[in-house]
Amino acid sequence: FSSSDLNSNGFICDYELHELFKEANLPLPGYKVREIIQKLMIDSDKNKDGKISFEEFVYIFQEVKSSDIAKTFRKAINRKEGICAIGGTSELSSEGTQHSYSEEEKYAFVNWINKALENDPDCRHVVPMNPNTDDLFKAVGDGIVLCKMINLSVPDTIDERAINKKKLTPFIIQENLNLALNSASAIGCHVVNIGAEDLREGKPHLVLGLLWQIIKIGLFADIELSRNEALAALLRDGENLEDLMKLSPEELLLRWANFHLENAGWHKINNFSSDIKDSRAYFHLLNQIAPKGQKEGEPQIDINMSGFNEKDDLRRAEFMLQQADRLGCRQFVTPADVVSGNPKLNLAFVANLFNKYPALTKPENQDIDWTLLEGETREERTFRNWMNSLGVNPHVNHLYGDLQDALVILQLYEKIKVPVDWNKVNKPPYPKLGANMKKLENCNYAVDLGKHPAKFSLVGIGGQDLNDGNPTLTLALVWQLMRRYTLNVLEDLGDGQKANDDIIVSWVNQTLKEAGKSTSIQNFKDKTISTSLAVVDLIDAIQPGCINYDLVKTGHLSEDDKHNNAKYAVSMARRIGARVYALPEDLVEVKPKMVMTVFACLMGRGMKRV
Repeated sequence: FSSSDLNSNGFICDYELHELFKEANLPLPGYKVREIIQKLMIDSDKNKDGKISFEEFVYIFQEVKSSDIAKTFRKAINRKEGICAIGGTSELSSEGTQHSYSEEEKYAFVNWINKALENDPDCRHVVPMNPNTDDLFKAVGDGIVLCKMINLSVPDTIDERAINKKKLTPFIIQENLNLALNSASAIGCHVVNIGAEDLREGKPHLVLGLLWQIIKIGLFADIELSRNEALAALLRDGENLEDLMKLSPEELLLRWANFHLENAGWHKINNFSSDIKDSRAYFHLLNQIAPKGQKEGEPQIDINMSGFNEKDDLRRAEFMLQQADRLGCRQFVTPADVVSGNPKLNLAFVANLFNKYPALTKPENQDIDWTLLEGETREERTFRNWMNSLGVNPHVNHLYGDLQDALVILQLYEKIKVPVDWNKVNKPPYPKLGANMKKLENCNYAVDLGKHPAKFSLVGIGGQDLNDGNPTLTLALVWQLMRRYTLNVLEDLGDGQKANDDIIVSWVNQTLKEAGKSTSIQNFKDKTISTSLAVVDLIDAIQPGCINYDLVKTGHLSEDDKHNNAKYAVSMARRIGARVYALPEDLVEVKPKMVMTVFACLMGRGMKRV
């Protein structure tokens, strides 16, 4: 200790502590030493003088030596606060403007990614990242981390065989970034203003914006009634499952937190920002959800509530997070994020708590109609992801419930170049009396636009059907919107020449023939499409040499073989730059609508070669 007390004042500070760790055969980078000091000032600076004495150092050394160092670093609390401003960005994202990004978000996302990918051999070249530097913005530059995070949020979105992991030349990196962006779009991320170049250059506000969308989709995946029936425990008097199904994941999380707070005898909260700043609601929530050891093989975890009465907000938040850590849930927020009421990071913190310890029991004896819980079909999910990827507002969580006022449908009309007179549209908040009439007027207008300017086939479809959330008739309109959007892309590339099914089929077969491929398709119902061989050949015809045919099964194919081919085909289509929303199952089962979108997207990509 004396040898490191460079100014011989009986105490050491951070740069002296740095040397002392070296002397003690525990060399640590400077930033990690500072993090440890900041965290341990709360625990070990016994006399609160801001300096570290010999006795206090012994405590620090034992703490670091005896615990998982990486975990200790994740507990760093006081770090550089605030917002960083950066200069202009690419043409895609408004050149020359000032953009800002949150240091807190960067810090939280880096720790989450480090933990999620710590055992992935493909990410060893960048993970673990230092949350206090700009490591993150460099790490996403080759596309591998983004692809991995997408697969963690929505498993099997990307076929691992399609990710380039070796010999990362600029061209190969571009392909990985295409794959990441088009796959992010397919799971419902809004990526319209983000280009591969932005990610390669690590534009902070765009990287953080995309990562938040990917992480949130993963966190919210199971906060949905059909995937977690125990959420029915949150039903209130007079409600049925349909009422609960209409709630967004954010609303369900708030109701879940209040359910446990009520059981704890604590007052309800209205948000995850100003209402949680004092950490007291969190203390009660942790105490309610902690395992009580009543299930077989489940160890009891007791939450220490002694920090509840701490007078200082930051210290109280740190004590609360130490208890969250006992549940393995110290993620996303630091004490400063709790005390400042950062809504995004606190939402993520609570979602992670829910996913690990929902502490809900499915009601068995109540009169509940469980037949309502059919869950989302693949087609519904694809349509919903397509809408969200275009940036509609509000975000579509439930296809039928969220379209009942037609606002999203009217925004989609604008995306397909059908003008909308917004003066005719009723906008929320709707009046308590007559709210449904206002929504119905919007739905009637949406159907009128479909029949006349858009020239859709809407026989037997009225505004009331949209307002009622009629699945069959709502899907009929939504499919025509998606189809028109897809064909518009082709018409833009073809100098306004009209595109239809026959033109697409003809182009596909001509392209395959010119490339010397033996496959062809008759139409979008052709049963041979189930092998995906025509799709794979078309991708190779558009970008010669990109397909590794050793990975493609031919001959007599089992269902598994077909599925593996389809997975590879969809990911490779996205990798060469086609924004495919369809799923591998759509190819295997030859779903004509989705098959059409796959070939149309590939045709669009193929026409860009000219």
